[in-house]
Amino acid sequence: MFHINSPEFWVAISFLIFVGILVKMGVPALVTKALDDRADTVRKELDQARRLREEAQDLLADYQRKQRAADDEAKAIIAEARREAEAMKAESARALKEQLERRTRLAEEKISRAEAQAVSEVRAAAVDVAMSTAERLISEKLATDGGADLMSRSIRDLKGKLN
Repeated sequence: MFHINSPEFWVAISFLIFVGILVKMGVPALVTKALDDRADTVRKELDQARRLREEAQDLLADYQRKQRAADDEAKAIIAEARREAEAMKAESARALKEQLERRTRLAEEKISRAEAQAVSEVRAAAVDVAMSTAERLISEKLATDGGADLMSRSIRDLKGKLN
């Protein structure tokens, strides 16, 4: 197998001596400790990543709830605005109708007053015409029938009626 003069033999011997020195110095324990430390570090990083992922999922769920709540609130605000707009529309229509009715009533009252005033003016004009006609007829009648005598009798009768 191995001969003392072969280079493989001396390489194997050197290797065994090297491994013995490493074992004597505690290198396997150092390597194991380094690997354990690295495993702990990786485990801690994985735990932290898992915790961060869970926090991110919680935040995402929270933001989704908040978004749904904001959407619901926006829908409620829009619905309320529509109801208010409809109410304002109905109120405006009612106010316009009342205003038109009031203006129509005022116009009708104004027309009635104008008619009454016109009738009153026509009556006054008719009375004026009748009085002037009566006055002219009476003065013509008195001038021809002895109006002076009738006038003096009326004045005398007037004194007796006033006292």
